[in-house]
Amino acid sequence: MNQVNAKFLKISCLCIAGTALIAINSKTSSAETVYGEQPIAGITVTLDNYYNSGNTAAASEITIATLESSVAAYDYSNLGIADVENHLNIRSGPGEDEKIIGKLPKNAGCTILDVDKDGWAKIKSGKVTGYVMKSYLITGDKAVKLAKKVGSLIATVNTETLNVRTDESLLSEVLTSVPIDEELEVEEVSTDWIKVNIDSDEGYVARQYIDLSYALQKAVTVEELQAGVSGVRADMVAFAKQFLGNPYVWGGDSLTNGVDCSGFTRGIYSHFGYYLPRVSRGQATAGFSINSSEVRPGDLVFYGSGSYISHVAMYIGNGQVIHASNPRTGIKISNMYYRSPIKVVRFIND
Repeated sequence: MNQVNAKFLKISCLCIAGTALIAINSKTSSAETVYGEQPIAGITVTLDNYYNSGNTAAASEITIATLESSVAAYDYSNLGIADVENHLNIRSGPGEDEKIIGKLPKNAGCTILDVDKDGWAKIKSGKVTGYVMKSYLITGDKAVKLAKKVGSLIATVNTETLNVRTDESLLSEVLTSVPIDEELEVEEVSTDWIKVNIDSDEGYVARQYIDLSYALQKAVTVEELQAGVSGVRADMVAFAKQFLGNPYVWGGDSLTNGVDCSGFTRGIYSHFGYYLPRVSRGQATAGFSINSSEVRPGDLVFYGSGSYISHVAMYIGNGQVIHASNPRTGIKISNMYYRSPIKVVRFIND
Protein backbone atom coordinates (compact mmCIF):
# COMPACT_ATOMS: atom_id res chain seq x y z
CA MET A 1 0.00 0.00 0.00
CA ASN A 2 1.24 3.47 -0.82
CA GLN A 3 2.26 5.55 2.09
CA VAL A 4 1.26 9.10 2.85
CA ASN A 5 3.37 11.87 4.26
CA ALA A 6 1.54 13.43 7.20
CA LYS A 7 0.54 17.03 6.59
CA PHE A 8 1.61 18.29 9.99
CA LEU A 9 4.77 19.78 11.41
CA LYS A 10 5.13 18.42 14.93
CA ILE A 11 6.54 21.02 17.26
CA SER A 12 9.78 19.73 18.83
CA CYS A 13 11.83 21.04 21.70
CA LEU A 14 15.01 21.14 19.60
CA CYS A 15 15.71 24.78 18.81
CA ILE A 16 17.86 23.80 15.85
CA ALA A 17 14.88 21.95 14.36
CA GLY A 18 12.65 24.98 14.72
CA THR A 19 9.96 23.13 16.60
CA ALA A 20 9.03 22.02 20.13
CA LEU A 21 7.06 19.08 21.42
CA ILE A 22 6.16 16.80 24.35
CA ALA A 23 4.89 13.17 24.28
CA ILE A 24 3.35 10.64 26.60
CA ASN A 25 4.87 7.17 26.61
CA SER A 26 2.83 4.04 26.06
CA LYS A 27 1.96 0.82 27.88
CA THR A 28 1.65 -2.54 26.14
CA SER A 29 -1.33 -4.83 25.68
CA SER A 30 -3.00 -6.76 22.89
CA ALA A 31 -6.62 -5.87 23.62
CA GLU A 32 -6.85 -3.20 20.93
CA THR A 33 -4.30 -4.48 18.44
CA VAL A 34 -5.49 -5.78 15.08
CA TYR A 35 -3.58 -5.53 11.81
CA GLY A 36 -2.40 -2.41 10.11
CA GLU A 37 -0.52 -0.31 7.62
CA GLN A 38 2.94 1.23 7.49
CA PRO A 39 4.32 4.44 9.02
CA ILE A 40 3.78 8.06 8.08
CA ALA A 41 6.91 10.21 8.04
CA GLY A 42 7.14 13.45 9.97
CA ILE A 43 9.26 15.80 12.06
CA THR A 44 8.73 14.72 15.64
CA VAL A 45 9.90 14.88 19.20
CA THR A 46 7.24 13.21 21.33
CA LEU A 47 5.70 13.91 24.72
CA ASP A 48 7.36 10.78 26.19
CA ASN A 49 7.96 10.36 29.92
CA TYR A 50 5.33 12.88 31.03
CA TYR A 51 3.77 10.26 33.28
CA ASN A 52 7.22 9.33 34.54
CA SER A 53 7.78 12.84 35.91
CA GLY A 54 6.35 11.88 39.30
CA ASN A 55 3.38 14.23 38.99
CA THR A 56 0.71 11.61 39.65
CA ALA A 57 -1.98 14.20 40.30
CA ALA A 58 -1.47 15.73 36.87
CA ALA A 59 -1.36 12.26 35.35
CA SER A 60 -4.94 11.53 36.37
CA GLU A 61 -6.27 13.89 33.72
CA ILE A 62 -4.36 16.03 31.24
CA THR A 63 -6.21 18.82 29.48
CA ILE A 64 -5.22 20.42 26.20
CA ALA A 65 -4.60 23.68 28.06
CA THR A 66 -2.11 21.92 30.34
CA LEU A 67 -0.23 20.46 27.39
CA GLU A 68 -0.18 23.79 25.55
CA SER A 69 1.24 25.59 28.57
CA SER A 70 4.00 22.98 28.75
CA VAL A 71 4.81 23.34 25.05
CA ALA A 72 4.94 27.13 25.42
CA ALA A 73 7.98 26.82 27.68
CA TYR A 74 10.19 25.56 24.85
CA ASP A 75 12.32 27.53 22.39
CA TYR A 76 10.52 28.38 19.15
CA SER A 77 13.25 30.66 17.82
CA ASN A 78 13.44 28.90 14.43
CA LEU A 79 9.70 28.42 13.92
CA GLY A 80 8.05 30.16 10.99
CA ILE A 81 4.32 30.21 10.17
CA ALA A 82 3.00 31.17 6.73
CA ASP A 83 1.34 34.61 6.85
CA VAL A 84 -0.59 34.48 3.57
CA GLU A 85 -4.19 34.31 2.37
CA ASN A 86 -3.83 30.97 0.58
CA HIS A 87 -0.42 29.40 -0.09
CA LEU A 88 3.18 30.61 0.06
CA ASN A 89 5.35 29.48 -2.87
CA ILE A 90 8.54 27.67 -1.87
CA ARG A 91 11.30 28.11 -4.45
CA SER A 92 14.42 26.12 -5.28
CA GLY A 93 16.65 29.14 -4.65
CA PRO A 94 16.57 32.67 -3.22
CA GLY A 95 14.82 34.62 -5.98
CA GLU A 96 11.46 35.21 -7.67
CA ASP A 97 12.76 33.60 -10.87
CA GLU A 98 13.64 30.33 -9.15
CA LYS A 99 11.52 27.24 -9.74
CA ILE A 100 8.51 26.66 -7.44
CA ILE A 101 9.08 23.31 -5.69
CA GLY A 102 6.34 23.39 -3.07
CA LYS A 103 3.63 25.37 -1.35
CA LEU A 104 3.24 26.27 2.32
CA PRO A 105 -0.46 26.64 3.21
CA LYS A 106 -1.76 29.49 5.35
CA ASN A 107 -0.81 28.98 9.03
CA ALA A 108 1.42 26.01 8.14
CA GLY A 109 4.69 25.67 10.04
CA CYS A 110 8.29 25.44 8.88
CA THR A 111 11.81 25.31 10.28
CA ILE A 112 13.82 28.42 9.39
CA LEU A 113 17.32 27.19 8.55
CA ASP A 114 18.92 30.44 7.43
CA VAL A 115 18.11 33.98 6.22
CA ASP A 116 20.24 35.83 3.66
CA LYS A 117 20.92 39.56 3.43
CA ASP A 118 18.09 40.03 0.91
CA GLY A 119 15.49 38.57 3.22
CA TRP A 120 15.18 35.13 1.65
CA ALA A 121 14.69 32.43 4.27
CA LYS A 122 15.81 28.85 3.68
CA ILE A 123 13.14 26.64 5.25
CA LYS A 124 12.22 23.02 5.73
CA SER A 125 8.63 21.80 6.05
CA GLY A 126 7.45 18.27 5.35
CA LYS A 127 9.30 16.93 2.33
CA VAL A 128 10.19 20.40 1.07
CA THR A 129 13.43 22.31 1.65
CA GLY A 130 13.55 25.62 -0.21
CA TYR A 131 13.30 29.39 -0.04
CA VAL A 132 10.58 31.92 0.82
CA MET A 133 10.66 35.61 1.65
CA LYS A 134 10.95 35.92 5.42
CA SER A 135 8.50 38.83 5.33
CA TYR A 136 5.75 36.27 4.62
CA LEU A 137 6.56 34.30 7.78
CA ILE A 138 5.38 34.98 11.30
CA THR A 139 8.25 34.38 13.71
CA GLY A 140 9.25 34.87 17.34
CA ASP A 141 6.65 35.42 20.06
CA LYS A 142 3.90 36.00 17.51
CA ALA A 143 4.60 32.58 15.99
CA VAL A 144 4.43 30.95 19.43
CA LYS A 145 1.03 32.52 20.14
CA LEU A 146 -0.30 31.61 16.71
CA ALA A 147 1.00 28.04 16.95
CA LYS A 148 -0.98 27.55 20.16
CA LYS A 149 -4.05 28.96 18.44
CA VAL A 150 -3.97 27.15 15.09
CA GLY A 151 -1.98 24.03 16.00
CA SER A 152 -3.60 20.75 16.96
CA LEU A 153 -2.90 18.23 19.67
CA ILE A 154 -2.30 15.01 17.75
CA ALA A 155 -2.49 11.37 18.81
CA THR A 156 -0.25 9.17 16.62
CA VAL A 157 -1.11 5.47 16.55
CA ASN A 158 1.84 3.30 17.63
CA THR A 159 0.34 -0.16 17.11
CA GLU A 160 -0.48 -2.13 13.94
CA THR A 161 -4.17 -1.13 13.88
CA LEU A 162 -6.13 0.63 16.60
CA ASN A 163 -9.87 0.49 17.24
CA VAL A 164 -11.65 3.78 17.78
CA ARG A 165 -14.58 3.17 20.11
CA THR A 166 -17.79 5.00 20.87
CA ASP A 167 -17.07 5.11 24.61
CA GLU A 168 -14.27 4.68 27.16
CA SER A 169 -14.61 0.91 27.36
CA LEU A 170 -13.28 -2.15 25.53
CA LEU A 171 -16.88 -3.38 25.53
CA SER A 172 -18.16 -0.37 23.60
CA GLU A 173 -18.87 -0.40 19.87
CA VAL A 174 -15.99 0.02 17.41
CA LEU A 175 -16.52 3.23 15.44
CA THR A 176 -13.68 2.56 13.00
CA SER A 177 -10.12 1.23 12.89
CA VAL A 178 -7.00 3.26 12.07
CA PRO A 179 -3.53 2.08 10.95
CA ILE A 180 -0.16 2.52 12.58
CA ASP A 181 1.25 6.07 12.48
CA GLU A 182 -2.11 7.59 11.55
CA GLU A 183 -2.62 10.96 13.24
CA LEU A 184 -5.85 11.69 15.11
CA GLU A 185 -6.91 15.04 16.53
CA VAL A 186 -7.26 15.06 20.30
CA GLU A 187 -10.30 16.45 22.10
CA GLU A 188 -9.59 15.30 25.67
CA VAL A 189 -6.86 13.33 27.43
CA SER A 190 -7.29 11.20 30.55
CA THR A 191 -5.32 8.41 32.21
CA ASP A 192 -6.52 5.48 30.12
CA TRP A 193 -8.45 6.93 27.18
CA ILE A 194 -8.03 9.68 24.61
CA LYS A 195 -11.09 11.34 23.10
CA VAL A 196 -10.34 11.96 19.42
CA ASN A 197 -11.95 13.68 16.48
CA ILE A 198 -12.18 11.75 13.21
CA ASP A 199 -13.71 14.06 10.64
CA SER A 200 -17.11 14.96 12.12
CA ASP A 201 -17.18 11.94 14.46
CA GLU A 202 -15.85 11.66 18.00
CA GLY A 203 -14.51 8.48 19.53
CA TYR A 204 -12.10 7.05 22.10
CA VAL A 205 -8.77 5.24 21.78
CA ALA A 206 -6.76 3.47 24.46
CA ARG A 207 -3.98 5.81 25.61
CA GLN A 208 -1.31 3.11 25.68
CA TYR A 209 -1.47 2.77 21.89
CA ILE A 210 -0.86 6.41 20.97
CA ASP A 211 1.85 9.06 21.26
CA LEU A 212 0.80 12.67 21.81
CA SER A 213 2.28 15.67 20.06
CA TYR A 214 1.40 19.26 19.19
CA ALA A 215 1.33 19.88 15.43
CA LEU A 216 1.02 22.41 12.62
CA GLN A 217 0.29 21.80 8.95
CA LYS A 218 3.28 21.22 6.70
CA ALA A 219 4.23 22.13 3.14
CA VAL A 220 3.30 20.01 0.14
CA THR A 221 5.57 19.35 -2.82
CA VAL A 222 4.71 20.30 -6.38
CA GLU A 223 4.77 16.60 -7.21
CA GLU A 224 2.11 15.94 -4.57
CA LEU A 225 -0.02 18.74 -5.95
CA GLN A 226 0.33 17.49 -9.52
CA ALA A 227 -0.05 13.76 -8.83
CA GLY A 228 -2.90 12.12 -10.70
CA VAL A 229 -3.85 10.90 -14.17
CA SER A 230 -4.66 12.54 -17.45
CA GLY A 231 -8.00 13.98 -18.52
CA VAL A 232 -10.88 15.07 -16.34
CA ARG A 233 -9.70 13.02 -13.38
CA ALA A 234 -6.36 14.84 -13.30
CA ASP A 235 -8.10 18.19 -13.75
CA MET A 236 -10.47 17.36 -10.92
CA VAL A 237 -7.61 16.45 -8.58
CA ALA A 238 -5.66 19.59 -9.46
CA PHE A 239 -8.76 21.74 -8.95
CA ALA A 240 -9.51 20.17 -5.56
CA LYS A 241 -5.94 20.71 -4.32
CA GLN A 242 -6.26 24.47 -4.84
CA PHE A 243 -8.45 24.55 -1.74
CA LEU A 244 -6.09 22.76 0.66
CA GLY A 245 -6.15 24.46 4.03
CA ASN A 246 -9.42 26.28 3.42
CA PRO A 247 -11.95 26.16 6.29
CA TYR A 248 -14.44 23.47 7.19
CA VAL A 249 -17.94 24.83 7.88
CA TRP A 250 -20.79 22.44 8.58
CA GLY A 251 -23.49 22.97 5.96
CA GLY A 252 -21.19 25.31 4.01
CA ASP A 253 -21.04 25.41 0.22
CA SER A 254 -18.11 27.74 -0.45
CA LEU A 255 -14.88 26.00 -1.45
CA THR A 256 -13.04 29.17 -0.46
CA ASN A 257 -14.84 30.45 2.64
CA GLY A 258 -16.12 27.24 4.19
CA VAL A 259 -17.56 23.87 3.24
CA ASP A 260 -18.28 20.50 4.83
CA CYS A 261 -17.26 17.09 3.48
CA SER A 262 -20.16 16.50 1.08
CA GLY A 263 -20.28 20.17 0.12
CA PHE A 264 -16.62 19.89 -0.87
CA THR A 265 -17.06 16.84 -3.12
CA ARG A 266 -20.27 18.30 -4.54
CA GLY A 267 -18.50 21.58 -5.31
CA ILE A 268 -15.59 19.85 -7.03
CA TYR A 269 -17.87 17.71 -9.16
CA SER A 270 -20.17 20.64 -9.96
CA HIS A 271 -17.22 22.56 -11.40
CA PHE A 272 -16.83 19.76 -13.96
CA GLY A 273 -20.52 19.48 -14.82
CA TYR A 274 -21.53 16.62 -12.54
CA TYR A 275 -24.50 16.92 -10.19
CA LEU A 276 -24.18 15.21 -6.79
CA PRO A 277 -26.71 15.08 -3.94
CA ARG A 278 -25.96 17.43 -1.04
CA VAL A 279 -25.27 14.93 1.76
CA SER A 280 -22.72 12.12 1.90
CA ARG A 281 -25.32 9.35 2.27
CA GLY A 282 -27.07 10.60 -0.86
CA GLN A 283 -23.81 10.73 -2.79
CA ALA A 284 -23.01 7.16 -1.73
CA THR A 285 -26.14 5.85 -3.46
CA ALA A 286 -26.02 8.07 -6.56
CA GLY A 287 -23.01 6.59 -8.34
CA PHE A 288 -21.70 3.12 -9.19
CA SER A 289 -20.30 1.14 -6.28
CA ILE A 290 -16.84 -0.31 -6.98
CA ASN A 291 -14.29 -2.36 -5.08
CA SER A 292 -11.66 -0.37 -3.20
CA SER A 293 -8.96 -2.10 -5.26
CA GLU A 294 -10.44 -0.47 -8.38
CA VAL A 295 -10.35 3.09 -7.04
CA ARG A 296 -9.06 5.80 -9.37
CA PRO A 297 -8.47 9.53 -8.89
CA GLY A 298 -11.79 11.34 -8.78
CA ASP A 299 -13.72 8.43 -7.24
CA LEU A 300 -15.41 9.07 -3.91
CA VAL A 301 -14.56 7.17 -0.72
CA PHE A 302 -17.12 6.99 2.09
CA TYR A 303 -16.55 6.50 5.82
CA GLY A 304 -18.65 6.10 8.95
CA SER A 305 -19.57 3.53 11.56
CA GLY A 306 -20.77 0.07 10.58
CA SER A 307 -22.86 0.63 7.46
CA TYR A 308 -23.84 4.18 8.45
CA ILE A 309 -22.13 6.74 6.22
CA SER A 310 -21.17 10.07 7.77
CA HIS A 311 -18.17 11.30 5.75
CA VAL A 312 -16.96 11.46 2.17
CA ALA A 313 -13.57 12.15 0.55
CA MET A 314 -12.23 12.16 -3.01
CA TYR A 315 -9.45 9.80 -4.03
CA ILE A 316 -6.48 11.64 -5.61
CA GLY A 317 -4.04 8.81 -6.30
CA ASN A 318 -1.02 7.38 -4.47
CA GLY A 319 -3.21 5.98 -1.70
CA GLN A 320 -4.49 9.42 -0.72
CA VAL A 321 -7.80 11.24 -0.41
CA ILE A 322 -8.63 14.93 -0.16
CA HIS A 323 -11.51 16.01 2.05
CA ALA A 324 -13.05 18.70 4.21
CA SER A 325 -12.27 16.97 7.48
CA ASN A 326 -13.31 19.10 10.46
CA PRO A 327 -13.21 22.69 11.80
CA ARG A 328 -9.64 22.33 13.11
CA THR A 329 -7.90 21.12 9.96
CA GLY A 330 -10.24 22.23 7.21
CA ILE A 331 -9.56 20.76 3.77
CA LYS A 332 -6.64 18.36 3.88
CA ILE A 333 -5.04 15.26 2.35
CA SER A 334 -5.12 11.94 4.23
CA ASN A 335 -4.25 8.31 3.72
CA MET A 336 -7.26 6.59 2.12
CA TYR A 337 -7.13 4.10 4.99
CA TYR A 338 -6.79 6.69 7.77
CA ARG A 339 -10.03 5.06 8.89
CA SER A 340 -11.89 2.07 7.49
CA PRO A 341 -13.70 2.90 4.23
CA ILE A 342 -17.30 1.72 3.99
CA LYS A 343 -17.86 2.23 0.29
CA VAL A 344 -16.19 3.51 -2.89
CA VAL A 345 -18.35 5.08 -5.60
CA ARG A 346 -17.61 6.09 -9.20
CA PHE A 347 -19.36 8.86 -11.14
CA ILE A 348 -16.93 9.33 -14.03
CA ASN A 349 -17.51 6.88 -16.88
CA ASP A 350 -14.26 6.66 -18.83
